[in-house]
Amino acid sequence: MPGRKTAEPPQDRTDWASLKAVSEDEIERIAAEDTENPATIREDEWAHATVGLPPPKTSIHASFDRDVVDFFKQGGRGYQTRMNAVLRRYMDVQSAKTETKG
Repeated sequence: MPGRKTAEPPQDRTDWASLKAVSEDEIERIAAEDTENPATIREDEWAHATVGLPPPKTSIHASFDRDVVDFFKQGGRGYQTRMNAVLRRYMDVQSAKTETKG
């Protein structure tokens, strides 16, 4: 079809030279300091682990201000997922406010 855009592969933004320059010891140090992703998990922590699935998605037609969409698109692929994450966070905060009032 004339005038149709061809899909371009996403631009690789990884600085491979910097990554290759990091020593194994430095990687181990960074991993040990990562409080959100601890290197070791105790057995008692596994006892309470659960597997959760994300809620199902629903397709909608929505209109957003162009500058809002442009802002999210600046982050590259996955902009709709990021927009969903912002809306989910707003929903969670509003739900928590309602729960504390009740």
